[in-house]
Amino acid sequence: MLYDFFIGRELNPPVTIPGWGALDIKTFMEVRPGLLGWIILDFAFVMKQYKTYGIVTDSIILTTLFHTLYVLDCFWVEHNILTQIDITTDGFGFMLSFGDLVWVPFIYSTGARYLSVFPLVLGPWGSLGVLAPLIVGYSIFRLTNTQKDRFRTNPTHPSVSHLTYIETSKGTKLITSGYWGIARHFNYFGDLVQGWAYVLPTGIAGYIIQRKSLDPTQGQSAFDKSFVYNGAGYEAEVVQGQARGWGMIFTYLYIAYFTVLLIHRERRDEAKCARKYGKDWDKYKSIVKYRIVPGIY
Repeated sequence: MLYDFFIGRELNPPVTIPGWGALDIKTFMEVRPGLLGWIILDFAFVMKQYKTYGIVTDSIILTTLFHTLYVLDCFWVEHNILTQIDITTDGFGFMLSFGDLVWVPFIYSTGARYLSVFPLVLGPWGSLGVLAPLIVGYSIFRLTNTQKDRFRTNPTHPSVSHLTYIETSKGTKLITSGYWGIARHFNYFGDLVQGWAYVLPTGIAGYIIQRKSLDPTQGQSAFDKSFVYNGAGYEAEVVQGQARGWGMIFTYLYIAYFTVLLIHRERRDEAKCARKYGKDWDKYKSIVKYRIVPGIY
């Protein structure tokens, strides 16, 4: 009973909307409210930083742009999610409903929330440092998925017609060259690399808010933009102090969680393919030896 509650018993629960028709609740929740909520919160934190300090730093701009790119990419190729394990295998239980509506928007936006309070300035070299994993990771992620989807829909296309593959007894073709010949889940590697670009803009995170009393006779004319003023009779200076590094537990949670998520998902997918393809899957693994990270895992 607990397992069914967590994973969900029904694979694609529908609801009928008058004047619209049937709506697949799980597929809708997987894409729309959670991802849109993530970006809305990011932009809210950008406005919070501007309202507080009168500036918008490069770190929060890059963080928000990276997240927006990821979400817009999902919307652009939304049909591709129909082949993901969430849609094909998992029911719509607590795991996906909580993940879509709570975990994704509120946890994934933690970096932007941190930067709205501590306006870290990266500078040109710091910005290039966080752009590099984004460009590399997103390129791998998008090119790998595009190659797979194009091979599935139009295997005679010039960009994929040269790919080698194993044809299983089920009639499925398993690609053994190109990006999918590097690792069996090479798209996950791209996901992990670009994931670092989401957390690196927060730097060595951690801050302390130190309150400073205001003298009512002096007014607020000497208010410094490096302080947060909350209108309750004091200014609060935001400094790193002894908290430096401790904030990484929260701002780097995304990459830690995402690594565990992708490895767990890869293991589940491997088990499913082993059951489905049998000896053909063993043959495929002998050709494409690595799971996610070439030469390592």
